[in-house]
Amino acid sequence: MESFVLRGDICYSGVKDKIYTSENSYLVCENGLCSGVFEALPETYSHLPLHDFSGKVIIPGLCDMHLHAPQYTFRGLGMDMGLLEWLKSNAFPEEARYESLEYAKAAYSIFVNDLKHGATTRAAIFATIHGDASELLMDMTEESGIIAYIGKVNMDRNAPSYLCESSAESSARDTVKWVRKTLSKYKNVKPILTPRFIPSCSDELMEMLMDIQREYSLPVQSHISENEGEVAWVSELCPSCDFYAEAYDRFGLFGGDVPTIMAHCVLSQDAEIALMKERGVYAAHCPQSNTNLASGIAPVRRYIDEGLNVCLGSDIAGGSSMSIFRAMVDAVQASKLRFRMFDNTLKPITMPEAFYLATAGGGSFFGKVGKFEKGFEFDAVIIDEKRIPSPRRFTLHERLERIIYLSCESDIISKYVKGKKLF
Repeated sequence: MESFVLRGDICYSGVKDKIYTSENSYLVCENGLCSGVFEALPETYSHLPLHDFSGKVIIPGLCDMHLHAPQYTFRGLGMDMGLLEWLKSNAFPEEARYESLEYAKAAYSIFVNDLKHGATTRAAIFATIHGDASELLMDMTEESGIIAYIGKVNMDRNAPSYLCESSAESSARDTVKWVRKTLSKYKNVKPILTPRFIPSCSDELMEMLMDIQREYSLPVQSHISENEGEVAWVSELCPSCDFYAEAYDRFGLFGGDVPTIMAHCVLSQDAEIALMKERGVYAAHCPQSNTNLASGIAPVRRYIDEGLNVCLGSDIAGGSSMSIFRAMVDAVQASKLRFRMFDNTLKPITMPEAFYLATAGGGSFFGKVGKFEKGFEFDAVIIDEKRIPSPRRFTLHERLERIIYLSCESDIISKYVKGKKLF
């Protein structure tokens, strides 16, 4: 592990509603861990190599807690459709192409390269039902230096024949094979159980995934309460369940001892929200996707105020941009619309809160990640503002806000993940 010092203008979230800023200061990395931020470099660290980014902004790496790697090829298309139509017309046909490793290699190369050169340092990623192609994605992501959970998707019903696994048994068998090959293969990448969503997974398959989870102690990622049609469909498929989350919970795949990310949570009601809080489930808020596919606006203010684990996701390709800067802006703007048009009891979230969700909020799923505090894993992104000049002088807090609203990936000049420099 490398040890060094970065010098620059440092910003990070310590708590949910406050951004800590320190101009012309020092950020110390020791063996891949943060040792703190200092206005003057302590003598203890004077022997460490110094990387001088004076005048540049240094922030923690961002966390994308929900995205579909195989969909990156068609981002920006099909945005006039609702969720279920969009899956049938766009997502499913594209994901079927990953049966070909040649196609998977070409597509995933583009995805991983763009992920590496963006602001994201940690991610929770859906692959496809294809075990070999999912392993290939894991190989490429490991090589990139990004730290990620990546899941081979499970779906044995209510899917087109060209993408539907032949049975619960075959889905479970292929999943076990993939888990055994990948569980201890990598330093930075880990497998995560990935039932696509309840409509595409039979009860028999969910029971088998429960057994797999218990045997290998895997985390879980899936979707929940995204769209009205989807929620109604789950009610028909699972008549014994009072709400969507119970369709996961009855199989032991909804938090508690099982680290769980549930994307969207747009239509979650009181009982579901209470269970999410009780079990420590992470709600991955995907505002751009929810807008693009007309799913709605998640009550993120309520989730934050009630103490749920909340994070952000780009949800490529329901979302058209992989930028978590963009996700922060979208989260703030969507909450303003919900406040103004539907529920004035839920105040809009603020930019400091959105920054927290993008860093420490998602980072906590990986452990001590997302803050520049002693003992946290050292993920950092360095940003050059020369593309957004102004004759005005701004505070460092204002500079960060401008970066979030105006930045593009080309503004990132260097990136570190767990102390390792990626570029």
